[in-house]
Amino acid sequence: MAAIQTYQDALDYIYGFIDPARKAADSPEAAALNLERMRRLLAAAGDPQQALRTVVVAGTKGKGSTAAMIEAMARAAGMRVGLFTSPHLNSYRERIQVNRTLIDQAGLIALVNQTRPVLDAFDPAPAGRPSTFDVGLLLALRYFAACQVDLAVMEIGLGGRFDSVNVLTPLVSVISSISYDHMAILGRTLAEIAWNKAGILKPGVPAVTAPHLPEAAAVVAEEAQRVGTDLYIAEPRGLVCVYGAGPRLRSYPVPPLTALRGAFQVENARLALGAAMLLRERGLELPDAALAEGLGSVRWPGRFELAPGTPPVLIDGAHNGDSARKLVAAIQAEVPHDRLILVLGTSRDKDIGAIAAALAPPAAAVVITRSHHNRAMDIDRIAAEVRAHLRGPLRIAADLPTALAVARQFAGPRDLICVTGSLFVAAEAREALGLAVTD
Repeated sequence: MAAIQTYQDALDYIYGFIDPARKAADSPEAAALNLERMRRLLAAAGDPQQALRTVVVAGTKGKGSTAAMIEAMARAAGMRVGLFTSPHLNSYRERIQVNRTLIDQAGLIALVNQTRPVLDAFDPAPAGRPSTFDVGLLLALRYFAACQVDLAVMEIGLGGRFDSVNVLTPLVSVISSISYDHMAILGRTLAEIAWNKAGILKPGVPAVTAPHLPEAAAVVAEEAQRVGTDLYIAEPRGLVCVYGAGPRLRSYPVPPLTALRGAFQVENARLALGAAMLLRERGLELPDAALAEGLGSVRWPGRFELAPGTPPVLIDGAHNGDSARKLVAAIQAEVPHDRLILVLGTSRDKDIGAIAAALAPPAAAVVITRSHHNRAMDIDRIAAEVRAHLRGPLRIAADLPTALAVARQFAGPRDLICVTGSLFVAAEAREALGLAVTD
């Protein structure tokens, strides 16, 4: 077996684990095989996770931002911190970071070569062949263990209960805002989706969540009682214990003020602060000054990211109705502009009806486009939903660079161009604007 020599070959090997024929599990028992497969894979690799202290972050939206804030606070406290997130925007290397430095190409090549014997020898019976996500998680855990990180902040990929990351037993479990997304896999009701997210709760591992709608909140609280763990809610007034022996209400040690733009990030900042408070109780040294510094310096591209210019371009990965509504509210509150020019593209599994209903009415003009990702929704389908809410012209553009050019034709110097609908669209907009990581 010849060693992998190039970065592209390493990526090709990782992506070679994609199985187009693999379908979503049709029962909890089938879905649980994801966890069994990941446990067996980690065991074959020497269980690198056993050397790590981790935080696991789930949720429908805000989980990446919350993970980034937790990472930033721990790093500001002098810790060496790993960060595992997905999907990436512009480079696969974004998924595996230590102290917000992306794994370099040579490091990824070496890691793949070291791990390849484990993967090539893995017996797919009975739990199946590893997925590309499984492979990425294994690579990240091995890298973090080799780097001897003090803390690894791990973002759930999809759902929670049956996600591969859920094989970890963290110091603290975190659940961000829960809303409708990935319904074909996670369930059609908010309660079903919450049941999937709440599956990350574990006995004796304190958990903190954002405030949820009653239907979701009840499910999360029931799961906390079932597994036997303290459950806290990061409310505006402070950290509230809703189940367990913790103090009923505690004030945040510093204000939930963050460098990330958008009023919705305040909720994520409270959640991250709640996680930091619980991490303190688990023995981590996180001084107040580090919490404030981390929140004040955190960065998370593609989420309410304003690229200055004339006109400015706002990039955001809003990909469901709730996040789209919050994006519009944040724009109206925080970004002065005369008219909003919308560039919209999304993935085909998203609720384009809800997204269009939120984004199209405030737009003076809409440019419909699509990313190059194979999950991109057909332009005609997006346009059909947008037309029902349109109050200005609509144009079609085959790709993001063209869409931005068309949007600039509509926009005056005091207008705002907003590119949104999916992280894939946000990523390609960043590339077109010269903001992307060079791989």
